[in-house]
Amino acid sequence: MKSVGMSLHRLLRCKILQGLSCRQTQKTFSTNTEGEIHITKILKEKFPQASSLKVVDISGGCGAMYEIHIESDEFRGKRIVQQHKLVNQALKEEIKEMHGLRIFTDVPKK
Repeated sequence: MKSVGMSLHRLLRCKILQGLSCRQTQKTFSTNTEGEIHITKILKEKFPQASSLKVVDISGGCGAMYEIHIESDEFRGKRIVQQHKLVNQALKEEIKEMHGLRIFTDVPKK
């Protein structure tokens, strides 16, 4: 029940943030949030061969929803579903507190 309450709390916080002016919301996107930094650190540790990694809080800065773009040689030979599963496993604990997650994976061109 605790995680459900936390998710509801984050969702309500996001709704409040969405009510802010566009200028204030855009300011949130211009800097890395604590959540973006935290998730980036985890993914860099889990995928040390990543040639490209971008984590964006798409919930207006409240940490309820993220979009991840990661390109890594560790994905070579794996199907998209398997690649996404690896990312989900790396962020298993963080996902418990999220409302949603968009994952985009790719393999570097040789």
